[in-house]
Amino acid sequence: MTGSTPRVLVVVTAVLVGLSASAYALGRSLVPEQHPTAAGTTAFGDTTRYADQPPATGSPETARPSPDAAPDAAPAMPEDAGDGPFGAHVTTGSSRVALTFDDGPDPRWTPQVLALLAEHGVKATFCVVGENAENYPDLVRSIEAEGHTLCNHSWKHDVNLGKRSTATIRTDLQRTNDAILAAAPNARIAYYRQPGGAWTAPVVSACTDLGLTPLHWSVDPSDWKAPGATAIETAVRTQTGPGAIVLMHDAGGDRSGTVAALQKLLPELLGSFVLEPLPTGIQ
Repeated sequence: MTGSTPRVLVVVTAVLVGLSASAYALGRSLVPEQHPTAAGTTAFGDTTRYADQPPATGSPETARPSPDAAPDAAPAMPEDAGDGPFGAHVTTGSSRVALTFDDGPDPRWTPQVLALLAEHGVKATFCVVGENAENYPDLVRSIEAEGHTLCNHSWKHDVNLGKRSTATIRTDLQRTNDAILAAAPNARIAYYRQPGGAWTAPVVSACTDLGLTPLHWSVDPSDWKAPGATAIETAVRTQTGPGAIVLMHDAGGDRSGTVAALQKLLPELLGSFVLEPLPTGIQ
């Protein structure tokens, strides 16, 4: 072997090592790079979702449910359940007719309704909103003192209240009861009316817990839409029969049409029916 042979072997070896390194680098470049996420997992595109992240717009909700949104299991209906939605009462259970007024008290309209009822010697049922009872306790006292029945109508007329948990609904109803009793300590609150008539099983369950009878209606002249006195008067006159529970409003908007309709309706109804406040067990 000549002296040049070792040099040739060194050169060949160096070339082979260089080729191997190039091949390794080429192979690595063909493998997609994966980036660790902040949570220490691997994200592929936008499909990974974590419980503490909101879902993408339009995707199903996979995050932890809100404690105020999960519906409760359907409760047992009260023994005296009525024929309305979720067992709510839609009639008085007798031939007598009950006039009911929702959403008050209101400093403008409630006194006018009370004055008309007093003029004709009629007792009615007022389904009051808790925050209004808190703001106008003198009117709550007047309603109770004049012999009308007080009914719970939720704290602030949340039509979606029935979609919340039974515990949240119960707290809302209890807060409203407390506001009514703060104004009229001797009042007996025996009924609850769900805003919008949007009854659900959790609402009825909360009513059962608080000893409240779910109260619906059978006659609705839609006076909350302020259709005018004639339309309100005609609807009540044509729809009212024995045992009817009539829904009207003494707050929540312009109730001049309701007041005007009552001026004609009260003597007419008294000519055909006995008008009564819904019984509370203490009258």
